[in-house]
Formats: sequence, C-alpha cells, structure tokens
Amino acid sequence: MATNNAHKLEEVRQILGSAFTVKGLSDIGCTEDIPETADTLEGNALQKALYVHEHYGLDCFADDTGLEVDALDGAPGVYTARFGSMNGYGESHDSNANIQCLLDKLEEAEAETRTARFRTVIALVQGGKEMLFEGIVEGDILPQPVGKSGFGYDPVFAPVEAGGLAFAQMSAEAKNSISHRARATKKLAEFLCGQQ
Repeated sequence: MATNNAHKLEEVRQILGSAFTVKGLSDIGCTEDIPETADTLEGNALQKALYVHEHYGLDCFADDTGLEVDALDGAPGVYTARFGSMNGYGESHDSNANIQCLLDKLEEAEAETRTARFRTVIALVQGGKEMLFEGIVEGDILPQPVGKSGFGYDPVFAPVEAGGLAFAQMSAEAKNSISHRARATKKLAEFLCGQQ
C-alpha cells in the first residue's frame, strides 16, 4: 500500500484480516514524498500507485480520501488533509488545525445543514492494469470534537449508521464495519480473492 500513514495502514490491515499481508512504503525502502498533484481523489490514488509500480516494479494499491461537506460545496474534498494549512490554520496534515478550520468555515457559512460524506478511492495497479474501488459513508459534521479514537476528522464526523456517535467514539471494529475506507477496501479484497 502506497502510504507511510501508520493509522491508515493499521486500519487497512484490520479490515483485511489474515487473508492478506499488507506492506507499506517503509517495508520496501521507499522514503520519497510521493506527489499528489491531481485534482480528484481518483487521480491522486492512481498517481501514488503508479509511482510505486514504476519506481519499484511492484504491484501496488493506494488510496485517497476526501471529506465532502454539502454546505461548503463539497469542500475540503481533494484537499482534506491540507485544508487547515491552506486556510492559515497550522501545518499541513495537522488534524486539529483541519478540524478547527472546518468548524469555523461552517460557522461562517451559517450552515443550516451539516450533512457530509467521506469518500475513499483505492487505485490498484496490478500486472499493468489499473482498477478503482470506491467507498462512501454519509454522515454529519458535529458542532465540536468528541471521542478519543481514530484519526483525522474522526472526532467531528458522525456516520448515519452510528446513531449520533462520531467515528472517534467508536471502537476500531465498529468503525471498520461501516467506514468509507472499509467499504473500498472490501471491494479491493473481493476483487483480489476472485483472482485466486
């Protein structure tokens, strides 16, 4: 998997269970900062997977995830991980800055609805072929962070299926049963299992 994000790697390993051994970039000695310059989730995921395939000669999958908030016309979307820093809040990939920026933007928009969705796209490059798998979870943005689990925007995103709980209030098992990444990863696993 083309990631150095330990949280993401662990989440995918939990979702896939013992059926697969998932290696990250550090396992293959890749220390480069792989570019993510596309303007879509699909483009970024494919860019990362192709980079590993082309530079290391390995089949690879990569994901990109976006939080799409209806009151913000789908933002932060492809800029989810850098949303705070792009708007003058903290450093890139700073979860607290991203969350504060999001909550402030919603307040500025005087949003009547706080509906949103997390969307994950996984790109698989295998034997020269490229495939995409998508997972979506609908939910709402909470007015303030709650819970201690998860990472990223988990303290302010409450999936519809969770009865008002944020991802950060759920166990890893509960989150992984309904999350956007879980849904995309399960489609990837079904595809890979179908080849065996």
